[in-house]
Amino acid sequence: MSVSTTKETAMTIIKSYAAHDAGAELELYEYDAGELKPEDVEVEVEYCGICHSDLSMIDNEWGMSTYPLIAGHEVIGRVSALGGSAQNKGLKVGQRVGIGWTASSCEHCDACISGNQVNCQHGSVPTILNRGGFADKIRANWQWVIPMPEGIDAASAGPLLCGGITVFKPLLKHHITATSRVGVIGIGGLGHIAIKLLRAMGCEVTAFSSNPSKEQEILAMGADKVVNSRDPQALQALAGQFDLIINTVNVSLDWIPYFQALAWGGNFHTVGAVMKPFEVPAFSLIAGDRSVSGSATGSPHELRSLMKLAARAKVAPQTEEFPMSRINEALQHVRDGKARYRVVLKADF
Repeated sequence: MSVSTTKETAMTIIKSYAAHDAGAELELYEYDAGELKPEDVEVEVEYCGICHSDLSMIDNEWGMSTYPLIAGHEVIGRVSALGGSAQNKGLKVGQRVGIGWTASSCEHCDACISGNQVNCQHGSVPTILNRGGFADKIRANWQWVIPMPEGIDAASAGPLLCGGITVFKPLLKHHITATSRVGVIGIGGLGHIAIKLLRAMGCEVTAFSSNPSKEQEILAMGADKVVNSRDPQALQALAGQFDLIINTVNVSLDWIPYFQALAWGGNFHTVGAVMKPFEVPAFSLIAGDRSVSGSATGSPHELRSLMKLAARAKVAPQTEEFPMSRINEALQHVRDGKARYRVVLKADF
């Protein structure tokens, strides 16, 4: 809502939920967003997913949070205003769009010019540090405002913009096709989306889970096989099988059996933020031309590609919905590990 105070100044008040200190509960917070920048787009929030990264930022686990902090970076909403330079970029007021982890990038460094804006050499700006989506409105540079294709389910699409692109990026990076054999470690918020995407692409999918009680649920997601990650013999029996193994967990495991499970030319790719360094025996890589890699989220083009695939193949995260007014309850639900498998907030300001 825009309210003119004088002829010289204008205020745009945005309502949000913010943490005022590390680890604090979120409180209602209003701020003046000021004049819309020429290349920015303002989006009225309909839904916003909760990611573990939101908790990390609220708690300042990464040492870069500033307060009051408005988290939320899995936004689905409708364009409510366009900056002057954003008006000829293909976006229209009223159009349904999404905003993920990144809110802006410099647009002129080698990474940006080559289409790798997520690796902007001058520092892309995370949506959370740009004032995020736990709000009635949010702003971002037009490149990072992703058009939603027809047929996408708005209520569940938000997590694709962070968790989804995080596991989709390795599939693009390693040229995964329908003939590929792929393993996924950890079937939670990231892993379950990876299985759904791999199934949509026609891959042979093996899920590694430490919870045998989830086997039938994981098979229903699209996995061909579920392997108990705590069973050394089951892991050893898979030696030399996988073109790609994606790790989504952030705890340290015995990684050697997974390296050994790679086929020749295979890759072990981590998107889980494991804090303890990986111990990689050189010969587990040298023998068979194997490699270990990682990746961040994706570029605007990769995000658009993911959303088109999700709409066409009906790939949707499994979500639980809370009204945004119950945001602290929803955050605690995620903290307690009870989410099955992503939590989405519906704006109700």
